[in-house]
Amino acid sequence: MLDGTWARGAFVLRSILKPPWSVQVRDRAPLNVVAILRGTPWVVPSTGDAVRLDAGDIAVMRGPDTFTFADDPRTPTQVVVQPGPRRTTAAGAELPEAADMGVRTWINGMRNCDDGADDSSVLLIGKCQGPGESATRLLSALPPFLVIPSAAHVESALVSLLAEETVRNEPGQDLVLERILDLLLVAILREWFTRPDTDAPASFRANGDPVVGPVLRLIHSNPGHPWTVAALARQTGVSRATLARRFTDFVGMPPKAYLTQWRIDRAADLLVESDATIDTVARRVGYGSAFALSAAFKRARGISPQHHRDRT
Repeated sequence: MLDGTWARGAFVLRSILKPPWSVQVRDRAPLNVVAILRGTPWVVPSTGDAVRLDAGDIAVMRGPDTFTFADDPRTPTQVVVQPGPRRTTAAGAELPEAADMGVRTWINGMRNCDDGADDSSVLLIGKCQGPGESATRLLSALPPFLVIPSAAHVESALVSLLAEETVRNEPGQDLVLERILDLLLVAILREWFTRPDTDAPASFRANGDPVVGPVLRLIHSNPGHPWTVAALARQTGVSRATLARRFTDFVGMPPKAYLTQWRIDRAADLLVESDATIDTVARRVGYGSAFALSAAFKRARGISPQHHRDRT
């Protein structure tokens, strides 16, 4: 379930914020990840109570909800992050780019602000504009807002690497940041969904089952193979009936239906991520021709593969 693209269209920004400060995020990105590099800011979700964060914490916000980061929940909003991303005042006036300080770094107007010498907070903000289809299914199981405390995760090395790479300006840097953020997201979600008190999706929990787990991995790693329920059952050493029953109990649908869903999801991602022809995409996900994929795709999504590619 953690296969696929997470940080497609990623944007990463380091923000250095001197009190008093309050930044409201209205960019409607499907997913925002905020790592607290320094300070103890508050995050105020659109619903629910404000939560105080510590250095090392990671906050994840599932869009398109609005949320606010501030030095104090009572501080009036000073900056609004709009789609684009653009920055405006609370009244809607565009903020000048003079606040930019270096590569992918923004401060709230104090040019002598330093990310280690005063009481400013330092936030590393990652935005994902278009997670892949399989990623989107898993994201829907997340709460709108979650926090991974610094003491509960082992992603500090990835956060440090992302912070280091954010301020570099090398060829291909956007792609590097996208890949690191992708790894960080997978690590965060794996940590979150393996918690005993978390209601993880059935297909995620099924990865730990000795029968269903291997079948899921076979489907995910090679959707283009001509899998049948009988072939999958042989791979795990059980009967077709046992596999069908156990798979349905864990995942909520029969193996053949899940295979079809996964193939369509992967096709949807490939249509967006690559310039491959529809016929090539079809063969990579287990369909014999562009016509066969088009029929299955339209049956599942209500639109043709070409329409999906054109609109995204």
